[in-house]
Amino acid sequence: MSSKPSSSTLAALKPHIRAWGSELGFSAIGFASLELKAEEGELMNWLAAGYHGEMDYMARHGATRARPAELLPGTTSIISARVDYLPDAADAWTNLDDPARAYVSRYALGRDYHKLMRSRLQQLGQRLAEEVGGCQFRAFSDSAPVLEVALARNAALGWKGKHTLLLDRAGSWFFLGELFVDLAFEPDTPVANHCGSCQACIDICPTRAILAPYQLDARRCISYLTIEHAGPIPLELRRLIGNRIYGCDDCQLACPWNRFAQHSDIADFQPRHQLDTATLLELFSWSEDEFLKRLEGSAIRRISHERWLRNIAVALGNALSLKPSCSSSLITALQGRADHPSALLREHLQWALSQFNASKNDPT
Repeated sequence: MSSKPSSSTLAALKPHIRAWGSELGFSAIGFASLELKAEEGELMNWLAAGYHGEMDYMARHGATRARPAELLPGTTSIISARVDYLPDAADAWTNLDDPARAYVSRYALGRDYHKLMRSRLQQLGQRLAEEVGGCQFRAFSDSAPVLEVALARNAALGWKGKHTLLLDRAGSWFFLGELFVDLAFEPDTPVANHCGSCQACIDICPTRAILAPYQLDARRCISYLTIEHAGPIPLELRRLIGNRIYGCDDCQLACPWNRFAQHSDIADFQPRHQLDTATLLELFSWSEDEFLKRLEGSAIRRISHERWLRNIAVALGNALSLKPSCSSSLITALQGRADHPSALLREHLQWALSQFNASKNDPT
């Protein structure tokens, strides 16, 4: 490999890298240093408080997340990339307001983004290596212990919103990815935080998982409960989940900056199998084979058919409590899986059925 490019050469190269990124479909490219000492302290305090729940991998990697050079020795700077994903889907609030409909987080309506992001980042890295006569690089996208939001913020791709997601004037509906490189690019200057006194994301959280600005207790987060959490959903949180069967977008839907978000033109992110309009009963009827086949290439597949049914059972129970007039079909569906081999699912089915009796005894 030839000697490393000079700082002036790298500075002149930055606009070209942004242009290559745009050609590959990235909506923004930025450059960050490896400095994450403050974020490391915040991470360790968050872990010590137990806010990561059952996500043992968070604690297992610990401070490595804030030390990029330990993850890939030789790394001297990071290229952060963003891809907009907001699909052209049925109105989210309409789904959330209808107890009989299923709500799936906008990011999971289409294909899994991980491979797409890493593939495009890999292409960007190869283009960069060719340009400088060779360099070490590695692409990541939610696939390694990386503080993606902090790096993206340091790379001037946005600021950290009070909901802990990256946010900018175009909203927050985007995926993040990184290229770790052994080239010393000058870091970009982070942008100012524009959340101001707004706390719409905090106020709307159904389970009050956002304890305070920038402080999330994952154990109460619906995205965690329906995706990461493998066991029984806590009883006190089931009614609060509503009809959200995979993830939750409330904090993003409420954010004023997302009024300016544009729909993605990437076909892979558009809804598949009518997941943006499906009813709970439709999705609950899927056999395991149907689940695996229909959701091939989807991020949802990783939770397994058992947890898929668990989540929908909770939503059906909530529908029973809110729409007893639709009870016959809902009860039949729940009872139809009463002999399921999973004790986890059977317990949630029993809870769901109990909500019908609870609604009849509720004087309101």
